[in-house]
Amino acid sequence: MRRKRKTRARDDLAEEDPTAGLINLVDVWIAFAAALLIALVSYFNLPEMLNKDSKVVLVKNPGQADMEIIKKDGVKIEHYRATTEQLSGEGQRLGTAYKLKSGEVVYVPEPASK
Repeated sequence: MRRKRKTRARDDLAEEDPTAGLINLVDVWIAFAAALLIALVSYFNLPEMLNKDSKVVLVKNPGQADMEIIKKDGVKIEHYRATTEQLSGEGQRLGTAYKLKSGEVVYVPEPASK
């Protein structure tokens, strides 16, 4: 006497509907699309692109001989190094800077000349 093999509901469904096997492929494609979206956002750095007006100034080794200033304005980055060279040229005096005991630097502009 042969025993009848128990069948699962999915097996019955697959016999009735030939597209039932595609259900698993839809899940795979959803996961693939989500991974692709995450990869694109991280590649293009979307949060940084939305905030293009960000301005950052970083001073390395302040007050030292090897002081550097790094300025980031949106996407553009500028790098300045301190130098001991004497500069010369024509120009006008704009004001005076004073260093207070607390370490703050105060700029006092020159009065407007007539």
